[in-house]
Amino acid sequence: MKLNLRKMVLAAAAAFTLTAAPASAEGEHFVFIYHSPDSDSWWNVIKNAISDTEAQMGVTVDIRNPPNGDLGDMARIIEQSAASNPDGIVVTIPDYDVVSGPIKDAIAKGIPTITVNSGTQEQSAELGALMHVGQPEYDAGFAAGKRAAGEGATNFVCVNHQINNAPLTERCRGFAEGMGQEFTDQMIDVGSDPAEVKSRVEAYLRVNQDIDAILAVGPNAAEPTILALEEMGLAGEINFGTFDNSQAIAGAIKSGTINYAIDQQPFLQGQIPVIALANYVRYGIRIPHNVNSGPGFITKDNIDQIAQFAGKYR
Repeated sequence: MKLNLRKMVLAAAAAFTLTAAPASAEGEHFVFIYHSPDSDSWWNVIKNAISDTEAQMGVTVDIRNPPNGDLGDMARIIEQSAASNPDGIVVTIPDYDVVSGPIKDAIAKGIPTITVNSGTQEQSAELGALMHVGQPEYDAGFAAGKRAAGEGATNFVCVNHQINNAPLTERCRGFAEGMGQEFTDQMIDVGSDPAEVKSRVEAYLRVNQDIDAILAVGPNAAEPTILALEEMGLAGEINFGTFDNSQAIAGAIKSGTINYAIDQQPFLQGQIPVIALANYVRYGIRIPHNVNSGPGFITKDNIDQIAQFAGKYR
């Protein structure tokens, strides 16, 4: 995504609002519910997008999540949020079986709902949501696998820090099949503690010395893996790809430790649902399709353009 795309999207949305509605704030109240624990800083980009869009659209958005990442707790948060009768809900689908019931109940109450980030467009439609904004996870993993194979990789490990989030497994499965392999035992569950992630990656690489490619499913997996490779003297020796971006990931791309990052443009995942809900609630205007916010690739070729926004807007 070029640097001015965010400004273009904001300008387009603002222009629509000025031509289709009074300039005064309407004051709708929405709830944005996501699945990750408080410790997952990746969501800061989405929070920045929501904050910007709140001011632009004249709405209020409560952001809620299970503090420890417990999906049962998330299901209860969805129920509680629906009971408060907000003007709209934005929600992730980390595990369809766990959260589908509360989401369907909210939609049955007449609460406009948009799904975002985790989950598939098919799941979103089955729930009855207005639309889905996110990255097709299998497709993104598949594209990364083809890229790694094209760069000569043959044996890989997928480092997963949030094993209960089904879409992350889809990233790993897509990667395997993009490399032309069956997805079997190439994924390791490393947990969310950075020291534990680093230790488990180091242990796995010591035992499996034929590994020539690593896929991390996000910054919580990638950043400790960077340290593991540096300490083991393997930085730049293993084809290393990750999902998402951060200051540490941007630095590792510049240094050559990470070959590429898969960019799902989380800013759009915070911005588009808020704009879409406001226009739907106010005017009955519905975007007639889902929005794929990714994937794109961040590499040495474009990192200088993107690095300044890592962790803030990219």
